[in-house]
Amino acid sequence: MRSDAPTAQPLADRVRERLAQVGPARVVASDLDGTLLRSDGTVSPRTRAAWAAAEEAGLVTVLVTARPPRWLDDLEAVVGPHGIAVCANGAFVYDVPARRVVAETGFDADALDAVVADLRRALPGIAFAAERRSGFHVEEGYASDHPLPADAVRGPVGARGATRATEAGVVGKLLARHDAMPDEEFRAAVARVVGERGALHFSGARGLAEISAPGVSKAAGLAAWCAERDLPAASVWSFGDMPGDLPMLTWAGTGVAVGNGHPDVVAAADLVTAANDDDGVALVVEHLLG
Repeated sequence: MRSDAPTAQPLADRVRERLAQVGPARVVASDLDGTLLRSDGTVSPRTRAAWAAAEEAGLVTVLVTARPPRWLDDLEAVVGPHGIAVCANGAFVYDVPARRVVAETGFDADALDAVVADLRRALPGIAFAAERRSGFHVEEGYASDHPLPADAVRGPVGARGATRATEAGVVGKLLARHDAMPDEEFRAAVARVVGERGALHFSGARGLAEISAPGVSKAAGLAAWCAERDLPAASVWSFGDMPGDLPMLTWAGTGVAVGNGHPDVVAAADLVTAANDDDGVALVVEHLLG
């Protein structure tokens, strides 16, 4: 991927040139925080209208996010009647209007127990939470950035208890925090302990290590969903802002970085649009439709 197109060239011309290179768009897939959403977490009227117009025009619209299913219900009015989200960094496929997880890929229970036990031994003071189809599971000592849901399961994560109950679903995303360690040092230590037994993600949250089962990522989740529907990668336009979005942007036929994106993402993207607060996704979608 390259973003060496002259920045003075109108975005509409760059979109047209890209369409000539890769063929018609069939899918628009966007990260949420920092990309489709404004910095205050809302969706602008222009972005809402562009997303709806894409679906009305026959494009498939997919949200691809680190957010868990329980954080997506408020977006029902945005995604429309057929709204799908590949969420929790690819662990779940969530039908937003139906409020139902339709696919999940998570940790094998024994593998989860082993990873958690090894992290506890290597990093005393570490605390865990987990996202599952049924909701949030949190243990004592885990400092959540958000109010805990009333139905959160409480107790040690990784024990042969709540996380093992089949009705609770697999752990799609394991969350880890350590209040006494600097962010980079902590994430590096987690990566060393976990190794190839999990995929470590960083979505920008302070002091948080997000761990998925091996092979689980936004890119893998979106690719699998598209493959089931015979939607080729070349026909996908994906949008993102953070390094965790890079595999998705490089897999898609066209990867678009918003102007506020991480420098590595901006450098690797096929196109760079305006920032999230300036309706960057909507601008590209409007040109695709126009």
